[in-house]
Amino acid sequence: MDSLHLPRRAFLAGIGSAAVAAVTSCESPRATSATRTTTPRPSSPSPAGEAALRRKIASLLVAGFRGTQVTNDDWIVKAIKGGLGGVILFDQDLETKSVRNIQSPQQVTALVKSLKDAAPGPLIVSIDQEGGSTTRLNPSNGFPASKSQAEIGAENSPSATRDWARGLVADLTRIGVNFDYTPVVDLNINPESRAIGKLGRSFSADPNVVVSNATEEIQAFRAAGVKTNLKHFPGLGSAAGNTDFEVVDVTDTWQEVELEPFQRLIQAGLADSVMVTHILNRKLDPTYPASLSTATVTDLLRGRLGWKGPVVSDDMQAVAITQRYSAADAVTLAFQAGLDLLVFGNQQVYDPQVVDQTIDTVVNLVHAGGLTENHIDQSVARVNTLRPKR
Repeated sequence: MDSLHLPRRAFLAGIGSAAVAAVTSCESPRATSATRTTTPRPSSPSPAGEAALRRKIASLLVAGFRGTQVTNDDWIVKAIKGGLGGVILFDQDLETKSVRNIQSPQQVTALVKSLKDAAPGPLIVSIDQEGGSTTRLNPSNGFPASKSQAEIGAENSPSATRDWARGLVADLTRIGVNFDYTPVVDLNINPESRAIGKLGRSFSADPNVVVSNATEEIQAFRAAGVKTNLKHFPGLGSAAGNTDFEVVDVTDTWQEVELEPFQRLIQAGLADSVMVTHILNRKLDPTYPASLSTATVTDLLRGRLGWKGPVVSDDMQAVAITQRYSAADAVTLAFQAGLDLLVFGNQQVYDPQVVDQTIDTVVNLVHAGGLTENHIDQSVARVNTLRPKR
């Protein structure tokens, strides 16, 4: 941080070393779902109560799927009819190296309409459309090219940023997407980072540049009715690796200043949601990655930074998670840590059963006393703020 010659604002006095020390010192490692002490098992719910619980849990999940069109027989449509909270669209399938969901503007518009028509209520239709190389709507499938966040940050012109953001969001509203996993508010601390720097995903190493450009982008998206997502909390800009493909530890590289863009945007009322990444940061939690960490999600993000809205996971099927945890344990720890919306990209592995299996895991967790239905209701209320009005 000091090497960046950045001013130490009042923010750092309240959120910096004192907060980190408090979080680290007070958080003891949590038991896994297999060893945790639970409250006595409640009586079995009625069939109607069980069905309602399953629908609530389903509404807290986002899933990826294969197909450029869907029918009523497809598992994703059945999941949507059963209350699935949302879908995530991709241009390419990681495993098959073929087109996944997006061939052309006309095709994907029809696909999104089919998905929304199947939903009993407002459906979250999400995408990673950051600009630059991280775009699912791009010239290969009939959409215009866009500058990266790094290019926009280097220009650092409010008017240019507004025009850029309006171009991004126009493509989303054109096809019916209502939630974008952007902006990236990580600081470009490590320009060689395989996750951020080398991909041009950060506006800048300077938090002032990051906050000012993210502000313009968020305001443009809000004007168009599309929800946004601050990522990757508590900061991925110093990471060498990419959590999609490996376990990443930033303990020795992470800096307190990486919290600043999140804090300032939250305080300004500009956050619609916050994504928590899968990095290991032992300065914040000696045991669990950020996405599964009560110290990071509940104590730091919700407690110290004051975030009251929805907290979203990075891809729950990322190697950083699957290499260390079973699917059931990861889901259990994520919800207990304070996450509200779990994303399953179905890219690292393709599992048409992932929605039903995740619902089963959480139902069993509730029955065992490891999570209350009131906890789920609170998450449902927060996630509902991301849904379009219908």
